[in-house]
Amino acid sequence: MQITVRHAEPTDAPALRDLYAMPNAQAGTLQLPYPTLGQWQQRLEKSGLVALVAEVEGQLVGQIALHVEPNPRRKHVAGIGMGVRDDWAGKGVGSALMAAALDLADNWLNLHRIELTVYPDNEAAQVLYRKFGFTPEGRARDFAFRQGRYVDAIYMARIRP
Repeated sequence: MQITVRHAEPTDAPALRDLYAMPNAQAGTLQLPYPTLGQWQQRLEKSGLVALVAEVEGQLVGQIALHVEPNPRRKHVAGIGMGVRDDWAGKGVGSALMAAALDLADNWLNLHRIELTVYPDNEAAQVLYRKFGFTPEGRARDFAFRQGRYVDAIYMARIRP
């Protein structure tokens, strides 16, 4: 199986909408149910966003985005958001996306700090993030409202080695 990572294109909007509509992908992110195609098209056009997708045999199976901070005093920082299709979780898609995003961040965008949040019950994501050098920095209580209740989030970051 060959995982190909490439820059996201506007034509990826339908596949991204479908990816983040999947139960596990949606539960692990801040995405709302029933996203419109227009919302995804707008996200892909947003400045300061570097979005990559992973494909296997022409099927979009994952996405990662670097949200570069616009504040001049934080231009060395980006936040990461990512998702993998539920049926492709645990098959190396997240690792391929993270490796590509960190290569861009370190070697091309001159980013020094990468930040993210992850839900405490998303243990697979935490393992992936630690594998790539992210360390926990704190916990945000009642960070988000998900499936009818408030849930915490763990702040994690990676400083470029």
